Amino acid sequence: MYRDAGKRSNSIFTEFLRSEGFLGFRIFFYVKKGADGLKIHATVLDEQALSRALVRISHQIAEKNHGCDNIVFVGIKTRGVPIANRMAQNIEGFEGKKIPVGTLDITLYRDDLSRVSSDPVVNRTDISFDIVDKTVILVDDVLFTGRTARAAMDAVMSIGRPAAIQLAVLVDRGHRELPIRADFVGKNIPTSKSEVVSVKLDETDGETGVFILGD
Repeated sequence: MYRDAGKRSNSIFTEFLRSEGFLGFRIFFYVKKGADGLKIHATVLDEQALSRALVRISHQIAEKNHGCDNIVFVGIKTRGVPIANRMAQNIEGFEGKKIPVGTLDITLYRDDLSRVSSDPVVNRTDISFDIVDKTVILVDDVLFTGRTARAAMDAVMSIGRPAAIQLAVLVDRGHRELPIRADFVGKNIPTSKSEVVSVKLDETDGETGVFILGD
C-alpha cells in the first residue's frame, strides 16, 4: 500500500513539474527511477571518456592561449565548478602553472534545467582574483540556448574588463537562441528539445557520466 502511495505521489510531483515547464535532470533527480521519472535513453560519455574530454579541452586551452600565464577559470555552478577545477588540475600537471578558479551562481534559469524565467539571474559571485586584462574562461557543463552563458559574460564584465572571454563546455546540445558559440567543447550532442542532457560528476553526484534522458 505504501509503495503504491509513493508511486502516486511521485507521479503527481512529476506532472506538476511538467506543467510548470521544468525539464532538467536536476529536478527529476528527486523523482524515483521507475516512478514516472525520466529514463536513460543513451550514455553519451562514461567516466573515462568524460575525463579524456576534459584533458583534451585543457590542452586546447593552453594551445589557443599560447600557454596559461594569463588565464583564469570561472565555473558556473553547479557542475561547471568541478569541471573548471579538474581542468585547472590538468593544466597544472602538464604546464606547471596553477590556474585561479572562481565561481558564478546563476539561478532562476539554467539552459539544461528549466524555463522558469526568460532571463538568468546572477545570484552570487566568488572571484577573489583580478580579472582585468586576463583571459577569462567561463566553464559550464551544458550549452543549450546560450542565455546562461550571456548572463555569465555580463557578470564578468561588471567586475572588470578582461582581455578576452572564452567559453568552455563539456556538452553542446544545440538549439541556440542567441549567437553564442563555445570556444572549447568536449562533446557535441544532437538532441531534441524534449530530451534532457544529464551531466553527473563524482564531486556533486557520486558518479560520473553524461546521459540523455527522456520519457
